Amino acid sequence: MSAVSELRVIAYTADGLLEADPAYVEALRLLGADGHGEVLVAEDGDRLLGTIMFEPWSERSEIARGADEAEVRAFAVAPHGRGRGVGRALVNALVELAREEGVSRLLLSTQEQMLSAQYVYRARGFVRVPERDRSPLPGVTLETYELVLKE
Repeated sequence: MSAVSELRVIAYTADGLLEADPAYVEALRLLGADGHGEVLVAEDGDRLLGTIMFEPWSERSEIARGADEAEVRAFAVAPHGRGRGVGRALVNALVELAREEGVSRLLLSTQEQMLSAQYVYRARGFVRVPERDRSPLPGVTLETYELVLKE
């Protein structure tokens, strides 16, 4: 898990996403380490290109509100993996996993400056649900997107 953890930190740091909350580094590293959720990776040979995490609803969910919902967490593509379709492939794989798990609604949080990630999400059919936006810290707004998989 350490290579995945480090890739997350490298990607988020490269995009300036940890500046507002440097303490989030530890949480980012630990996502999935407790066995809750499923971490997907994209590799080229032995080189890690990206990662994303599927997290089913639980009492500690940040935006999912029930057992029919799940969250996308810790989406990160290494700087050397960008522009190669890695992000799209990871999101597609996660959506298929959510379908297999019987999830009705897939949710995620993103920051305003995460434009590349938002492009991938919207291209896959995710739409904004501002009523679920939240602000965990002053000056930090997490925008919520969802993909309805079944009504």
